[in-house]
This record gives sequence, structure tokens and C-alpha cells, in this order.
Amino acid sequence: MAKRTAVKKAAESADGINPRQPCPCGSGKRYKACHGSGGGPADVLVPRPFEGLAAECELIALREFVPSATVRLPLREGDREITLATVLPMAAAGLVRGDGVAFVGLQVQTRSGDISRDVARAVLWARQAKTGEALPVVGVDTGADPGRLQDLVDPDAEIVPELKTDFAWWMPPDNEPTGDVALSLERANAAILPTERLDAPGVRAAYWVDAGDKAHLRWVRPEPEEKLLAAMARLSHRGELDLGEGSRYAGSFRAHGLLVPVWDLDRELHAREWATPAQELGERLEAALASLDDEPLAEAERRARDGLRGRQITLR
Repeated sequence: MAKRTAVKKAAESADGINPRQPCPCGSGKRYKACHGSGGGPADVLVPRPFEGLAAECELIALREFVPSATVRLPLREGDREITLATVLPMAAAGLVRGDGVAFVGLQVQTRSGDISRDVARAVLWARQAKTGEALPVVGVDTGADPGRLQDLVDPDAEIVPELKTDFAWWMPPDNEPTGDVALSLERANAAILPTERLDAPGVRAAYWVDAGDKAHLRWVRPEPEEKLLAAMARLSHRGELDLGEGSRYAGSFRAHGLLVPVWDLDRELHAREWATPAQELGERLEAALASLDDEPLAEAERRARDGLRGRQITLR
């Protein structure tokens, strides 16, 4: 028995994965022929990188579609305050502004399959970086495992991002940009779609976006996809999957393991006018989710679910 146990242990890789098992990245290859060939566990694709954090939905919104926003990271320890940002100049992964304020960017090029690990690397860099330094891209760490964002922040902490109308915050207060910096700021500001975070009880990670010809509500939901789709199908069958007059359910997209339903909205109405309708929709959705435990979907509701599923795309 002891000999068989030793052989079994020897057959496992350093990270505890049997080389003959399918690779966790989902490629269909054996681990030894995929990430086990030298990439290591940090390179395995993590489909839900912010799982376990109360701020998961907000982080996904900041990563995928909020144009300009910042929020203080609720770090567990460390003397230096780190500000998480959507986009930094030149899409940098990290930056220490001229006044010493340290930033970490979310909308960046990644070098591993785990965004949470990449952000953690950038945070560790920002803790030690000097004023004026920038981190263009987070590289794969070949040394000690840096851990993940979940290891660095309070997992129960909610975050409320501060949305900006432009990227003037790239510069320290009272500093006027000149030359290439001014041109870069001008171009970045021109690309911003007006975006506001809806503020209502029970409504989190819901963003109004003015896309020009129409407005949208993009709402990152924390529920498992199949359960959320079932609840939405129940509301759709009842004609309750909207925010009232001037709104229409448009579809949904997947981002980092969660579903983001999208509604078309009348852009003549201000963002704040959709806060109460969103709250009411959220309450209907919560009731529908609770009802699934005792009342499975009827045939007509299952057809509605199939229709909703047909209007999905995957971003990440």
C-alpha cells in the first residue's frame, strides 16, 4: 500500500494535478501536454477570477464596460493606499502618479489565464514603486507565487466606484497636460460613452450607458447562470422582464463567469429615472429566484428560457 501511494504521489505534478488528467483549462489535452508542460498553475484559465469577493460584480463591470472610474482597494494590510482604475495611460497595469498616488488598472492586457493573479501582481508592484514609475504589462511571475486578489483584499468588502466624465484624474490636481500627454487625454476622453451607476436599494453593479442612438442598462448579476435564466424566463413569460415603458430586454452576455443582462432604454430619460424601475425589477427577479425552489418551470416558461438563451454571447 505504501509503495502504491508513493508511486501515485510521484505521478502528480508539483501543483497536485495528475499529468494524465485533462488540463483544468478545458483545452481537452492532458495536463502534461498543456499547462503542465511548463506553464504552471498560474497559466490555467480561470473562468471566474473574482469568485469569492463581495465586490465580484462591480469588478467585472469595471473590467469590461465602465469607461472611466476609480475606487480604493480594500486591502487587508499595507501602508500604501492603492486605487483601482478602469484604464490608465497607455493601458498600463500600474502607475504611481506625480503626487504619489498609486493606481492599478483593470482594463489591461493580461499574460496569464487568471486576471485575479495579474491584478495581485500589479498591486504588489504598486506597493513598492516610486513616484512617476509605470508598469506597462504584468508579466508571468517565474518566482514565488504572488497569490491572488482574494489573498490581498477583504473578501466581504463592497466597493462603490467613483465614475468620472473624463480622464483628467490621470494627472495630479492643478496639473495641466501638454504635448503628447494632452493629445492622449483628448483621444481617451473622446472615446468615453456617458455612463452612470444606478443608485437604489438592492441594486448593485447596474450601469446606465448612453450609446448614442439609444441607452442601455447593463446589470452584472451574481447568481449561477442557469438559475438566473430560469428566473428571467419566469418573468419573461409573465411580461415582467422589463423596466416599464420605454424599455425592452435586449439580451445578455457572459463575462468572467457571470451573466450580464442588457436592456434597451429610452435615452430621453435621465439615468436616475431608471433607478426605481431597476429596483422594482430586482425585487421581481428575487421573488422569481425564490419561487424556483418550490415551483419548477412550466413548459411555456422553458420555451421562454430557450428564447433567452438564444440571445446570449460570451465576452470572457
